[in-house]
Amino acid sequence: MRTYLTCLLCILFSYAYSQSNLSKKATEKAIKIEDKVIEWRRYFHEHPELSNREFETAKKIAEHLKSLGLKVETGVAKTGVVGILKGGKPGPVVALRADIDALPVTERTDVPFASKVTTEYGGVKTGVMHACGHDTHIAILMAVAEVLTSIKSDLPGTVKFIFQPAEEGAPPGEEGGADLMVKEGVLQNPAPEVIFGLHISAGTPIGKINYKPGGAMAASDRFTIKVKGQQTHGSSPWNGVDPVVVSAQIINGLQTIISRQTMLTKEAAVITVGKINGGVRFNIVPEEVEMTGTIRTLDTAMQALIHKKIILTATKIAESAGATAEVHIQKMVPVTYNDPALTDKMVPSLEKAAGKENVQLIDAVTGAEDFSFFQEKIPGLYFFLGGQPLNSKKQEITLGGHHTPDFYIDEAGLITGVKAMLNLTIDCMEQKK
Repeated sequence: MRTYLTCLLCILFSYAYSQSNLSKKATEKAIKIEDKVIEWRRYFHEHPELSNREFETAKKIAEHLKSLGLKVETGVAKTGVVGILKGGKPGPVVALRADIDALPVTERTDVPFASKVTTEYGGVKTGVMHACGHDTHIAILMAVAEVLTSIKSDLPGTVKFIFQPAEEGAPPGEEGGADLMVKEGVLQNPAPEVIFGLHISAGTPIGKINYKPGGAMAASDRFTIKVKGQQTHGSSPWNGVDPVVVSAQIINGLQTIISRQTMLTKEAAVITVGKINGGVRFNIVPEEVEMTGTIRTLDTAMQALIHKKIILTATKIAESAGATAEVHIQKMVPVTYNDPALTDKMVPSLEKAAGKENVQLIDAVTGAEDFSFFQEKIPGLYFFLGGQPLNSKKQEITLGGHHTPDFYIDEAGLITGVKAMLNLTIDCMEQKK
């Protein structure tokens, strides 16, 4: 009996050692190609392309994956690229995702690889910039593909690399992004059991990783409210119905949905009117006013309730003044929901990559991410990677936030992202083997 237990312990120790040894081997290889990661990132930063127009970006990604010997599919959801790496040992299918599109922003940083690309967007001439860090996401995932390919004979499973276009939203009249990828079957043949993704954070110091189980980023919905009154002269508003005043009352009423009718101790929620338009002249009460805005929620039940309350509030306020209100709500992006069980299981992998002291649990973010479309189908974990320079490295750099001309990322933080994705992949495979 003692001999049996001794043998069993040896087997378990050997198994645990092989696990840690594979992760260690991958990490060592990642460190050796850090310069490559930075080189790739700078190329994509200097050559940004807008959503559904990432033709050269996709070409370079595909060429890299093909050079590794991966099975590669292009033209997925218009410009997406998918690579398949089959490990040398049986195991689960794990999906890894990077978004690849840039934004209509004119760059103002003085880095030598700053974007000089210009285009026309919405009828306005503008620059094009990776002002949200998707260039870093591409470079990180390309590095992960290279490292995992180099150890594929020991890899217990299959990896699906998903390079996704149009995360920032497809152009008007087009489909795109994660939603279209899912519709076109990216989560089939082979079907991943889990998916991992990350986002660089300009406000988080390099070396840090932030995460949140459950609702990590908000659902994003768009609403339009058309208020119809009765046009009249501005000097005698009592002869008509003023939709401007009614719209003002509706805007105030919408805020009471959040402050007085929503259980904010459960999750945060936001209603913002971002645009209002009506009238043609200073002394005419117009017939119609239109307002548009966004709704951000972190819980699907709260989302449904808020939608109902918006319709009720707008229509009843309008009715009380003798006007009418038409409300249209468009669901755009679901809640980015990190599967709690998966998150709990994979936090040690993040800690292994960055150090336990550098992995932090954070509050939810009211920004939105279409990674959520993947998470609607399979369990997923989406985390945030530090990209803010440490104080000693800021020098003369002007730091800007996401979606701004001054957006800046310290490339020293990219290697942590590579190590995190490698550890998540290998540990997930080993756990499920």
